[in-house]
Amino acid sequence: MSSPIPEKLKNEDEVLDSALRPSSWQDYVGQTKIKENIKIIITAAKQRSQSPDHLLFYGNSGLGKTTLAYLVAHEMGKTIRATSGPALERAGDLAAILTNLSEGDVLFLDEIHRINKTIEEYLYPAMEDYKLNLVLGKGPMARTMELKLPKFTLIGATTRPGLLSAPLRNRFGATFQLNFYSKEDIKKIIERSSNLLKIKIEPEAVEIIAQRSRFTPRVANRLLKRVRDFAQVQGAGLITKEISKHALDSLEVDTMGLEPSDRNILLALIEKFNGGPVGLQSLSAAAMEEEETILDIYEPYLMQCGLLKRTPKGRIATNLAYEHLGFHPVKSREAGIRQKRII
Repeated sequence: MSSPIPEKLKNEDEVLDSALRPSSWQDYVGQTKIKENIKIIITAAKQRSQSPDHLLFYGNSGLGKTTLAYLVAHEMGKTIRATSGPALERAGDLAAILTNLSEGDVLFLDEIHRINKTIEEYLYPAMEDYKLNLVLGKGPMARTMELKLPKFTLIGATTRPGLLSAPLRNRFGATFQLNFYSKEDIKKIIERSSNLLKIKIEPEAVEIIAQRSRFTPRVANRLLKRVRDFAQVQGAGLITKEISKHALDSLEVDTMGLEPSDRNILLALIEKFNGGPVGLQSLSAAAMEEEETILDIYEPYLMQCGLLKRTPKGRIATNLAYEHLGFHPVKSREAGIRQKRII
C-alpha cells in the first residue's frame, strides 16, 4: 500500500502552480505586441459594456496561451470556465457548460483542434447568435429546442491551427500567434519565479537556465524547480553557476536545451538516413516517436535553433546539427549520400 502524499507537499505544489502564473499584465513577460492588441480589445469592449470578441491563440505548448485567457477574464472582472476539445464528447457536455455561464463570462477551450465535428456544429450558433439548438428524440418524434445563452467570450487555444475548419476559424474576432521568447524575457521570468519561490539564485545561474530553457516559460520554470532540488540537496539552498550546470547535465539537458528525445531524432536522421531528406513517417519509425509528437513538440524548436530543415522532399539535418552532436559537417548533403553509397 502506497503512503499518502503529505498535506504540506500537496499544498506546496498547488501554491507553485498558481503562484508562477502571472495574474496581471505587468507580471506577464514577453509577447508585447499581442498584449497591446488584447488590451485594446478589452478596453473597447468595456467602453461599450460588451463582452470582447471570441479570441483564438495558437503556438507551441508552454508559451502562455492559457495564461492569456485567464488574464482576459481577470481584466474583464469575469469568471473563466476551462475545458478542452477532447472532453466535449456529446452535445449535452457542451450544453451543460454553456448554460452555466453568466453574462460576460469567459469560456476557455484548450486543444480546440481536437473538438468533435458534431460538437463544432452546435458551437457555431452559440458563438454567433448566443443560441444553442438541441435535437431531442429520434426519428419522426424528434424536435428542436432552442436555448438562449448569456453573451460570453470563447477563447480557443491550439498548437495545430491548420487542423481547424475554416467555418470555426472564421468565427473568431481576432487570432494571435504566440512565438518563442527572447533570452532576455526568459531571464526575467526565471528571476520573477525565483522570487516567488523564495529561491536564492546567482545571475550566472539565471543565464545558464535561460540558455537551456528552449525559449519557453513553462520549460524555464520546470528547469528552475529541478535545479532548486539539486541546490537544496547539494548546495545549501543557493543556486550557483556550478550547481546549475551539474543539475542540468544530470538531467541530460544540453547547452542548447536539447533533451534525449531531441537528440534521438537528430541522431536517427543523421545515422540512419545520412542526414536526410526523409519523410515524417520514416523518421517517426526510426526515432520511435509518434508523428504528432515530433510535429508538435520537437520539430518547432529544432527548426527554431537551425538544427533541422523541413523541405518538400522531407526533413534534413543541418550542418549545425552535425557539429552539435559531434559529427563532421558535410558541405553537400547529396555528395555525402553518394559517397556513403559508393563506400
